[in-house]
Amino acid sequence: MEGNRIRCGCGERAVIKKTNRLSYDCADLYCECKNINCKHQFVMSLYYSHTLSPSAKTTDTLVYSLVKALPPQTRHDLGRQLSMF
Repeated sequence: MEGNRIRCGCGERAVIKKTNRLSYDCADLYCECKNINCKHQFVMSLYYSHTLSPSAKTTDTLVYSLVKALPPQTRHDLGRQLSMF
């Protein structure tokens, strides 16, 4: 992968046909070569490795984003647990 471009083993460009998200930071990319004589189909894994520079978001903003992504019942349960403090 170079930038947003994926290359087949033959050196030609490939396109992502399907993405199977395995978790928040990991996905399988189902790809197909654009070379009409190749048409190789393959799966590449895309995953988060490490941070180069920490987020500029404040802790409050990060927590709000994480809580907002939770299902309603989990948010409710979390609110009850936090009210104990």
